[in-house]
Amino acid sequence: MEAGISDEEILDKLRDVLRDTFEIDPARVTPGAHLFTDLELDSIDAVDLAIQVQEMTGMRIKPEDFKNVRTVGDVIATVHALLER
Repeated sequence: MEAGISDEEILDKLRDVLRDTFEIDPARVTPGAHLFTDLELDSIDAVDLAIQVQEMTGMRIKPEDFKNVRTVGDVIATVHALLER
């Protein structure tokens, strides 16, 4: 992924990851969707998601980069931050 990627392109990739990894309907994956309450992920799933984002971006994610992530929009912002490093 490159730094100029749009929020919509990241969202599309996240929809694919969440569908393929957690069997979540892509229609449920919106920027405002809460990972734990709306998408029913747990802490182990969050680690798996962080690994998927790491693979998607090719950037190493430190635990503190991901600890405040609560919504799909937060994941999108984290991807942007990683790509801008």
